[in-house]
Amino acid sequence: MSHHSQDKDFSQTKVYLVGGGIASLASAVYLILEAGVPGANIHVMEQEDISGGALDGSGEEGSGYLIRGGRMHEKHYVCYWDLLSRIPSLEDPRQTVAEETFAFNKLYVSDAKARLLRAGEKLDNSSLGLSKKDQVDMLRLWFHPEGALDEMRIEDWFSADFFHSNFWLLWTTMFAFQKWSSLAEMRRYFIRFIHLLPGFHHLGGILRTKYNQYDSVVRPLETWLRGRGVQFDMRHQVINIEFDLAADQKTARVIHYRTSESEHQIMLSDEDFVFITNGSIVENSDVGSMDRAPVLKGKAGSGAWQLWERIAAQHPDFGNPEVFCDYIDLQKWESFTVTLKDPTFFEYMESFTGNVAGTGGLVTMTDSNWLMSVVLAAQPHFANQPEDVNVFWGYGLYPDREGNRVKKKMSVCSGSEILEELFHHLRITGLMRPVLEAGKANCLPVMMPFIDSLFMPRKRGDRPKVIPEDATNFAFLGQFAELPHDCVFTVEYSVRCAQTAVYALCDLDKEPNPIYQGHHDPQVLMKAVAALAR
Repeated sequence: MSHHSQDKDFSQTKVYLVGGGIASLASAVYLILEAGVPGANIHVMEQEDISGGALDGSGEEGSGYLIRGGRMHEKHYVCYWDLLSRIPSLEDPRQTVAEETFAFNKLYVSDAKARLLRAGEKLDNSSLGLSKKDQVDMLRLWFHPEGALDEMRIEDWFSADFFHSNFWLLWTTMFAFQKWSSLAEMRRYFIRFIHLLPGFHHLGGILRTKYNQYDSVVRPLETWLRGRGVQFDMRHQVINIEFDLAADQKTARVIHYRTSESEHQIMLSDEDFVFITNGSIVENSDVGSMDRAPVLKGKAGSGAWQLWERIAAQHPDFGNPEVFCDYIDLQKWESFTVTLKDPTFFEYMESFTGNVAGTGGLVTMTDSNWLMSVVLAAQPHFANQPEDVNVFWGYGLYPDREGNRVKKKMSVCSGSEILEELFHHLRITGLMRPVLEAGKANCLPVMMPFIDSLFMPRKRGDRPKVIPEDATNFAFLGQFAELPHDCVFTVEYSVRCAQTAVYALCDLDKEPNPIYQGHHDPQVLMKAVAALAR
């Protein structure tokens, strides 16, 4: 493991965090609080001009608000809540961000009354619609060892009927799994979230932040870190890291990075660390407008993926990025954020669904060729959002299919065309026409080429371990580092990586908070099996 001893003085240690997502921000917090690294010695090197990675939220009422996506939470995210219990809220510093979030979720309890729609009407999804064979296959998957599922897809395991069940409609839209996604990843989700199965059909147990996750999580974290002297080196794109490699030791030696002016190097001393976020699910996203479709970009010009490719070329222990980034047509989907200066849509949806905004979660149009879903968060969803403005988010899981109303692929549709398709499915085209004609709706579509890349079928070794064998001074972080048993596409995974990396590299004699093992609780297990049979 590390060459550092437990009583090591880290006052001269410099730490370079590659990427500005929550895994890096969490690492910086633990480096300061647990290892005693001075904040001024920590550098967050981010290729964009804003931190937060996939936890984003930007804009204002004039140009429109934008969120590429939102992460759902639940009470057993033990690493995540541990992190946020150390950070004061920006709105009330007497409260931690964790306390603020729990208080918010007491006011807005998830209980979706209109989770699935067809022909503009609510579907009864109290039964998950699984046949006896489907139920057996689910349980068989749970007992199957993950190591025997290398490179298998979900569609390799389940019958065709399974993909027409309520369970699959709920599952695919809630987690963004596709039929061709990793079976091993689905197994992890099934085990990790088995305690949520009884309330799965109405999103019971799902927690959310007060605002979008940039305002609610990233800004407080960054404010706390800057207050302790952490250096945020924005527009610093790391392009390669050189390693000294030997049979018994792997050491990062040189960081190569690029700014707008030129290329630079950082020579790492024996005291220094580098934490690398390898890969990115929001890399090369493109934002459209009301009259322009977003552009699908590829890997070219993608700093995060090209960096990982250069690192991986140096040693087999550094993973196989091509598994996750070379199949864009299987990985992409498109989201959209709608800013409304009129209450009509929110009033209709709250009346129709029976959910006050913030309590319903995803509403999926099951007969949409694009498989569209929308979410009405509690308002305001942005800290700078005026009272007379509402914002909602939606996405389409199949952007290459022709729309039901707009006879075009979603991927080539403008924001106004996406709204036309949405209002058609909700049967409110006439109701919303005056709002559109008055220019009081602004839809910003976003194409994300790598958003499902973390679910690509994989084998052991495709994701590097957080601390590779014999690594002395570096770690991998985020959704493409390997943590046994936990689930990618969650904030919990990123923070667990941070704890794992800091505790191990700094020899702190601590373990990350243990993963909740609901499947070991007989009562949880019985309730889950009953839910599958419902």
